[in-house]
Amino acid sequence: MRTLAGAGLIAAALLGACTVTERTPPPAPSEIVPIPPRAPAAATFTGPVLAPDGSCTGPAPASAAAIEPGIGECDLVRLKGRPPVDVLVGEGRAGREVQVLYTEPGAKELYFFVNNKLDRVVK
Repeated sequence: MRTLAGAGLIAAALLGACTVTERTPPPAPSEIVPIPPRAPAAATFTGPVLAPDGSCTGPAPASAAAIEPGIGECDLVRLKGRPPVDVLVGEGRAGREVQVLYTEPGAKELYFFVNNKLDRVVK
């Protein structure tokens, strides 16, 4: 059976093995160097793009013959033959990012563009 005195000796032995280190004080406000905000990636794309209302900002080039990775936003609208249901336009790490939604009978299709190039399709 242990006594309180015995438990105190064990605790003292365990605590004696610990060392206390001094913490360095935080730097003075004059020593703190602010990190400048990172500039957004420059958007590198050509041709007309989709506006949030689904309209093209210019005439769509007739270069794309099929919906495949790499076609432009307005090429998709031209190939579909009708405006999209919804368009979300934003800025991401890679530059301009656009999501285009079309509804088909029995399904929805979501097209993801990065810098005016079709990146992927979710059906």
